[in-house]
Order: sequence, then structure tokens, then C-alpha cells
Amino acid sequence: MLVALVATATACSSVNLNFDASRPHHRPNGFQNNYLDFEPKGALELLRWRFDAWRHSLPPPTQQPAPSVAPDVAFVQANARAGAAMQPAVTFIGHASVLVQAGGLNMLTDPMFSERASPFSFIGPKRAQPPGLSLAQLPRIDLVLISHNHYDHLDEASVKALNAQPGGPPLFIVPLGLKAWLAEQGITQVMELDWWQSHRAGAAEVVLTPAQHWSGRGLHDRLATLWGGFAVFLPDYQWFYSGDTGYSKDFADIRARFADRQTDGGFDLALIPVGAYEPRWFMATQHVNPAEAVQIHRDLGAKRALGVHWGTFSLTDEPLDQAPRDLADARRLAGLPDDQFFVMAVGETRRLPPRR
Repeated sequence: MLVALVATATACSSVNLNFDASRPHHRPNGFQNNYLDFEPKGALELLRWRFDAWRHSLPPPTQQPAPSVAPDVAFVQANARAGAAMQPAVTFIGHASVLVQAGGLNMLTDPMFSERASPFSFIGPKRAQPPGLSLAQLPRIDLVLISHNHYDHLDEASVKALNAQPGGPPLFIVPLGLKAWLAEQGITQVMELDWWQSHRAGAAEVVLTPAQHWSGRGLHDRLATLWGGFAVFLPDYQWFYSGDTGYSKDFADIRARFADRQTDGGFDLALIPVGAYEPRWFMATQHVNPAEAVQIHRDLGAKRALGVHWGTFSLTDEPLDQAPRDLADARRLAGLPDDQFFVMAVGETRRLPPRR
């Protein structure tokens, strides 16, 4: 993330090859958000942020990474083979990488298995603990959902490894503009979507939903590819992943959009980021804090939420272990029970009830 932020200080967007003048979030030179045009911080603001962090020793050296547990590989693998009898379950791999098992499908969000979230192997944010499941311990993945083009969410080595998995590549579902990048990596089983477009994959209908964020991998591709979240509809389960986002009306829009197919309640599970949020003057437009994450959960009307995007990479000023404490405070203020918006240890699997 920091690498991408540095690049935006002087970057210029490229021409939008997917430009559709009838869609307000399409612009001739890239994409934009629905409710707030993203404006990159300039070099002086970036320097101010890093100087303030250095002056106050942020994040503090005493921070602790997200706790980790030995994965229940036997259950994950057996559940993957269960077909129609698969029990809905979620395994936290770390950061924004989550294995969701439901409807007979093994689905993976923003796979990140590398040591650093960076274009370089020797510098950039380094992971604080190994992934909760290694690539070798994963079941065969059916769907990979990529939310946007930042190094901590779209990792070249990880997607290449998944593409080469035994049994054949998964289907990668991505926002507009990323199909070409994946093709350059030799990955061709790709479905590219615009906001509100959907694709049927086996028992799942996957819809790309809006989020308030941005994209960029280098000096010349800021806003050149779209970003977003995913709504996944299965016969016995409905779940949602927001991707990285600032708080916006998009999530109330999402609930309204899908109200007619959620008559027995909202999403069974929502994956919502709770980390990488300080300082607010720099991060608020692109990353929610835990209080805003709780509001997203309420806007969506989700039955449960899992907090992701914390405890693995030190990207911003809050300690790696701060998000769960702030989430607990926000949950208490909102009157939510602890099990309605929870965090998990890296490697932990939680079995979930099927949709009624």
C-alpha cells in the first residue's frame, strides 16, 4: 500500500480502454468512486504523514501481530470434498485473504501468500506471520475474487501459483481492466466485471459491487483499473466481501439493490476491513476504521461480519493489534453482540450455519 501511495504523488492515469460515457464512475482516463472523487495526496502530505509517524514512533515497536493457530487442514480438505454436503465455513489466511467454503465451492479472496506486499523482494511491508494456510494446504480453489490492483491484494506470485494448482486453474473474477494484467502473467481463465455486473460460476452468482477506493500498481496506472467488492449468492449461503473501502453510501445502496433476494435476512456473512486506518486525515477516504466498519455491517443488514485486513502487514500508524480493541469498543457502542462482528486468529476455521 505504501509503495502504491508513493507512486500516486506524481503519477498520471492512463487512457481508460473500458470507458463507457453512460456510467458515471467511468472517466476517459480511468475510474472514480460513486460519492467521492479520489484525489491522491501530494508529496508534501505524504512526507508530513511519514515525518509525523517517525516523530511519534508510530507504529510502536511493542505491537503484536494477529494471533495464529494451527490450521484444521483435515476439516478444510474433507469439507472441500463434501460436494453438496459442504458445511459453510470460513478460514482466515491473513490480511484480506480468506477461504470461504459454501455451496460445494472453495472460494478465495485477494490471495496474498508472499513475504512482502511490494514489487520488490527486499523492501516494502513484510508479513508479521506466515499465512494461516500455505498454498500446499489449500484445497483445489474454484473461484478467486480479486478486489483491486494493490500489492497487498493482487500478488503476482500468489495468483501464478493458484493458476498452476493441481486439477486445473480456478476462475479469477476481477474488476474491469485487470484481465489484461492477468493475461500478461499467463492467466487466462478470467471473468472481468463492471459494478453491478454478475457472472454465474457453478452454483454461485457473483456480482461486483461498488466500493470507495482506488487502484494503482506503479507510476502510470493510477485509477486505470476498477476496484470493488463482491456479493456471492449460493442456494444455501449468501456472503459479501467489501474489498478495501472508505465509508460511503455504497453499502446502503448494496442492501437496497439485493433486498428482493434477501427476504429471509441479509448476507449470512460479510467480510469487512477493520485495519490500516490511521491517521484519519490521510486514510479516511480510502480505509474505514472499526467504527465505520460496524456501520457498514449495519448498512448491509448482514447477519454476521468478519473483520479482515489487519494484523499481518504494518501499512499505517496504528499498531497491528489495535483493530480488535477498537472494534470491541465500536461493537459495544452499537449494541452488537460479540459474535455478530468478530475477528479470527490467522489459520482459524469457523463453521457457520447454512441459510434457512
